[in-house]
Amino acid sequence: MSITSDVLRVTATPAALDLIARLEGKHGPLMFHQSGGCCDGSAPMCYPRGEFIVGDYDRLLGHLGGTPFYISGPQFEYWQHTALIIDVVPGRGGMFSLEGPEGLRFLTRSRLFSDDEWATLQAAEGVSDA
Repeated sequence: MSITSDVLRVTATPAALDLIARLEGKHGPLMFHQSGGCCDGSAPMCYPRGEFIVGDYDRLLGHLGGTPFYISGPQFEYWQHTALIIDVVPGRGGMFSLEGPEGLRFLTRSRLFSDDEWATLQAAEGVSDA
C-alpha cells in the first residue's frame, strides 16, 4: 500500500482542491496521471476518470479530494523519496488536461520525506533495509 494514515505520498494545496472540485462539477469524476515525460508529460494531467488507461507499471499514490492520482513506474522510482504537492498556478495547462480552459494549470511541487516519514512509508509498504 502506498498510503498510510500518517504519511501521504501526494497532497494538494487548497487552491488545487478548489480547482479539482470545480472541474469535477463540470466533467464528473476525475483522475490524475504524472508521467514524467517532457513538455506536457512533466505536468500532472487531469482527465475524466476512465478516459486515460492506467498502465501496468503505473502506481496509485493517493487521492486528492477523492480523485485518484497515479504516477508512472519510472517516475515513481525517481521521485519515491519525495512527497508530491499538487498546486495551481496561472497559465495554460497541458494540452489534454482539463484545467486548460480555466486559465490555470496544475503544477507538481515536492519535498524530501524526513527520515521518520521515510521509515513509516517503508514499514507500511513492507520494505526492509536489509
